[in-house]
Amino acid sequence: MSVPQYPELAPFLDYLKFEKRYSQHTLIAYETDLGQFLAYLTSQFEAPPLGSITPMFIRSWLAELKEDELMAKSINRKISALRSFFKYQLKTGLIKQTPMTTVTAPRTGKRLPVFVEEKDIATLFDHVAFGDDWKGRTERLVLQLFYSTGMRLSELINLKESQIDAAQTQIKVLGKGNKERILPVSKEMIAGILAYIAEKPLRKEGVANVFITEKGSPLQPRTVYAFVKEKLAQVTTIRKKSPHILRHSFATHLMNNGADLNAVKELLGHSSLAATQVYTHNTIEKLKEVFKKAHPKA
Repeated sequence: MSVPQYPELAPFLDYLKFEKRYSQHTLIAYETDLGQFLAYLTSQFEAPPLGSITPMFIRSWLAELKEDELMAKSINRKISALRSFFKYQLKTGLIKQTPMTTVTAPRTGKRLPVFVEEKDIATLFDHVAFGDDWKGRTERLVLQLFYSTGMRLSELINLKESQIDAAQTQIKVLGKGNKERILPVSKEMIAGILAYIAEKPLRKEGVANVFITEKGSPLQPRTVYAFVKEKLAQVTTIRKKSPHILRHSFATHLMNNGADLNAVKELLGHSSLAATQVYTHNTIEKLKEVFKKAHPKA
């Protein structure tokens, strides 16, 4: 979204793209949110220069978003984008102080991550039928790797053969912001991946991705979403069925079986413990359930 009155937006987006190495999805979100705010300033306040923007302008915009019944989570995302934008302008010397110091974010109700029960995961791999062709083999291995490592969809479809370390039974992945992390996997998982790579039906020049289609092309996100949803629908009734649910399941099952919170944080590639702590709530819920069933006075 281009806002001619505010050429300062473009250098900030370049900074996010080339220095912070944000994903295309994140860049679009920033551009959209900031573009909306700057367009609002233009229409309502005749495009004041950045140094003249006060907290009042920002609160006025946020109030309008609230009147439009935008969810608190979405409003908070826009506030976060504004904080980053003005922090960058402060850093480059275009403004002397940020107008965000007195702007507070609305509270959001925390929702527990939805996950697939362990028994349903077992059913998925022990009883659900996968095709004997390349498509079936790919689908089964993708689902196994999602659940075995908790990796993100983007990390899995961009996984390269060179990132598989068979000798150390581990996989190196590039997460958000191009941050590397090491994921341990079982010998069986490594053996399955190596066998899959060795039997690729077609190798297109320049394609080093682990997972490919029958024609040798890298898997597309929509393709993965489709078969993950179709397979999970056979074992669970939870409403949302996506690759991210398998990531939630990986983390929840680790926590329920006594894994250290910091270790789970590192495995998921979270930048702070706050993002990982949500999985402790599921652990507490499980303990409550056990207590109610087992304690005579419950």
